[in-house]
Amino acid sequence: MDLAAFEAIVEDVIEHLPDWVHDNISNLTVVVEEWPTPEQDPDGEGLLGLYDGIALHERGSDYVDTLPDVVYVFRQPHLQLGLTGDELAAEIRTTVLHELAHYFGFDDDHLDDIGMG
Repeated sequence: MDLAAFEAIVEDVIEHLPDWVHDNISNLTVVVEEWPTPEQDPDGEGLLGLYDGIALHERGSDYVDTLPDVVYVFRQPHLQLGLTGDELAAEIRTTVLHELAHYFGFDDDHLDDIGMG
């Protein structure tokens, strides 16, 4: 899958989020990168996505004039999964939703408990 098709799936996931999600997103950007940096994935585990920022519920009155939080979605680790088109699209969707859940304050343990780990 080329970069444009991958980005289109990510954009489609975001576009079709419920209104309440869109209404509560503030100072957040979603970026597709080819690979995580060594700092993002120090153990080389093939990270599919990453949320880098301050979760919405942790933002205090001092959260002003701050660079946007970022949801990263990494294309090459997704492609290395060897999934078919529909399976790959579903995995990309899961990654985007998982990282957005971190933005909303859900930790990995809770996401595992609800099947989004």
